[in-house]
Amino acid sequence: MRTIGIATILLASAAAATAQHAAQQHAPISAEVRAAVQNPQRSDVNRQRDEYRHPAETLSFLGVKPTDTVVEFSPGGGWYTEILAPLAKGKGRYVALVSARGVASTEKMLADKQAWFGATTVATVDGANGTSTVPAGSADVVLTFRNVHNLLMNDDPAVAGRTFAAFYAMLKPGGTLGVVDHRLPESMDSALEKKSGYIKRSTVVRLAEAAGFKLAGESEVNANPKDTHDHPGGVWTLPPTFALKDVDRAKYAAVGESDRFTLKFVKPK
Repeated sequence: MRTIGIATILLASAAAATAQHAAQQHAPISAEVRAAVQNPQRSDVNRQRDEYRHPAETLSFLGVKPTDTVVEFSPGGGWYTEILAPLAKGKGRYVALVSARGVASTEKMLADKQAWFGATTVATVDGANGTSTVPAGSADVVLTFRNVHNLLMNDDPAVAGRTFAAFYAMLKPGGTLGVVDHRLPESMDSALEKKSGYIKRSTVVRLAEAAGFKLAGESEVNANPKDTHDHPGGVWTLPPTFALKDVDRAKYAAVGESDRFTLKFVKPK
């Protein structure tokens, strides 16, 4: 009877874990998030990437709300900014987090769309020492989309860890860190993280936990089983970059954008 009882408990626990995972994979999409993603003001080029980047599902899984203070690390040309800044307009706050050398281009990107985005803020982070101009404990959510691999490719191997420490400091207790990046299978050589643009899930978990975060969930919404992770030009071989230009372009277009993990961490209360 004792053996049967233990087995029953284990089965129940497994079922509960499976149900929780399913709920995380299929978080309901709010009307506000859906409207931000479907906004016709978004550029056509950016909207074409939705089929690979699943912004509504990703933001819903990460629990992003219009009332949040959202910090986006390294927004680049503003692909996610076109969704996040209007989502927070009038209710929350959008903060673009960049290195000092990225301030001018980011300010211009935001200023060009100020009427649409509303009030936004540009803050800086220094990966050399882990400091940031975002006030400590002020952010509800920190998001980084396909940027951690750049931290790992830095000449200073400590930059990634210090940047994660800065993320931790700027978040409120209970706040969320969301990470999406190009997945390097755990069975492949970790040395590829320095040159391919792909990184291991375990590497991100290690960096986050070393900074104090706890893994709260993960989703396969941005997975791509067609990606073999071994392209001659690294992840940039695939769209939208097409690093090899016309060489096997149709082949890589058929693969689509990279295979990606989507991880949700929390700063303990």
